[in-house]
Amino acid sequence: MTSLAYAADAAAPSANPLTSFLPMILIFVVFYFLLIRPQQKKAKLQQEFLNNLKKGDEVVTGGGLHGKITGLTDTVVTLEIADNIRVKVSRQYILSSASAASAKDQAGSSSS
Repeated sequence: MTSLAYAADAAAPSANPLTSFLPMILIFVVFYFLLIRPQQKKAKLQQEFLNNLKKGDEVVTGGGLHGKITGLTDTVVTLEIADNIRVKVSRQYILSSASAASAKDQAGSSSS
């Protein structure tokens, strides 16, 4: 019985190490192009948007507040959300401009 096991092991051809890693390499390439690269591109665009903010821009925060920028620092944005009502929001929580958000809403409601 044991001699049969040794014979089966000897009959197996030795595989090239590259072919054993090829499926893992292909999976990584697919993940890179379908997940990692688009996410990096989106993060770069968001960072560029945040760096280009200026007073008078109308923006939307992560919490859904719509407001006009009245003050900027490196980390904090002051928004006027109503007449003489101002809130301070961390710059990283600004999602998009108000015009882009309203265009998305209109596109979504017209297709429904």
